[in-house]
Amino acid sequence: MTIEQIYTGCLAQGAYYIANKGEAAIVDPLRSPAPYIKRAKEAGDRIKYIFETHFHADFVSGHLDLAQETGAEIIYGPGAKTDYDKHEAEDGEEFSVGDLTIKVLHTPGHTLESTTYLLLDKNGRPHAIFTGDTLFIGDVGRPDLAQKKGALTTEDLAGLLYDSLRRKIMVLPDDVIVYPAHGAGSACGKKMSRETTDTLGNQKATNYALRKNMTRSEFVAEVTEGLLPPPAYFSENVRMNKAGYDSFDKVMKRGAVALSPAKFEAVANREMALILDVRSKEDFVNGFIPNSIFIGLDGSFAPWVGELIPDLQQPILLVTDAGREAETVERLSRVGYDNALGYLEGGLAAWEAYGGETDRISTIRAEGFDPLQAPRILDVRKETEFESGHLRQSTNLPLANLSQATSELDTDQEYYIHCGSGYRSTIAASMLQSRGFHRIVNVQDKVADILATESVDA
Repeated sequence: MTIEQIYTGCLAQGAYYIANKGEAAIVDPLRSPAPYIKRAKEAGDRIKYIFETHFHADFVSGHLDLAQETGAEIIYGPGAKTDYDKHEAEDGEEFSVGDLTIKVLHTPGHTLESTTYLLLDKNGRPHAIFTGDTLFIGDVGRPDLAQKKGALTTEDLAGLLYDSLRRKIMVLPDDVIVYPAHGAGSACGKKMSRETTDTLGNQKATNYALRKNMTRSEFVAEVTEGLLPPPAYFSENVRMNKAGYDSFDKVMKRGAVALSPAKFEAVANREMALILDVRSKEDFVNGFIPNSIFIGLDGSFAPWVGELIPDLQQPILLVTDAGREAETVERLSRVGYDNALGYLEGGLAAWEAYGGETDRISTIRAEGFDPLQAPRILDVRKETEFESGHLRQSTNLPLANLSQATSELDTDQEYYIHCGSGYRSTIAASMLQSRGFHRIVNVQDKVADILATESVDA
């Protein structure tokens, strides 16, 4: 028996490769089919099934391309309606992978079609569960993503989740291994652990939502408390996972195209394209194409793209480090941004040699930052981070809210911006500068260093 967790840190997402006696199944694959096909080829396995735990909101699944290239059958749980061929399994239905059995446990609550897949060993004994967004390590899935106007409420879905956990999952043996779809960093839950697997018994002992003698009303209240609004791109990713999308190869051929500086400039003007600069924050602030937006690859790239670029059909041009062009197009496609039109060949050096204009963002380190000389300080961390400690005269403006709040700021004023490391503050500074704010100072340091420059409120 082989069970391999294929974890992608940017999305805090776990896909799974299950194999036995030359047959394999994939659970919740990401967009590119290549890693799974390569894994199967190396092992001499035939990919027989692709199991989807639900209609994902935070990424575009790779089930369609993987099925097209391997002939594997796509399996969803009860109630999953799609615009493409798949098998809609019944609750309790079983599928064989070699000597192993994968049993469908319909576990609605996160979404109505949410399904947990129970892996039984060759003796029919429960070995593991692939829980999708139903059960995480330390948390459970948020119940507010699948509510429909005039139908089920968030509280209704939370109640269904309570029933699913207690009737389908908590009755399983304590030594069953839990393999969730996400870990800490995902917006699909609130209190997820950095651990990406655990035993069910330990989760029963430590996960607040599986607390013994917890009433249904207590569960509903605790699970629905403090839910932040879901990122804007979630609904569109759900639509794509239901309806289908362009093939991964087509997206890559369209986006991973080298453009000379002249061609890059022409496409930008003709298509009204957004210029997305994904280099390091240090490189970006020292020189970039005017009006570019910074969202660095070496951070929570895909979630911030989804949070801050509202139109998934937006034409995008890329400025990347050499060798990371295709990676950028692929990572955009994971969250449904399929309209990349190419990248700047030769990078910023080629742009400067071409005679293209560049811009900079004034940036300082913590040791040069005197809060008393910075009357307008924007702290772009989350509200919970701000509440844990902040500079007394700072204003909390979470990065996720920046676009909506820009009208409340004054383009004639000077603003010092900081976050927890400089990553989010650089994103914020690029967004503001592209909108006509030219008195921006980016404090690019760890939050502990920034807060050490003055006493704080907590």
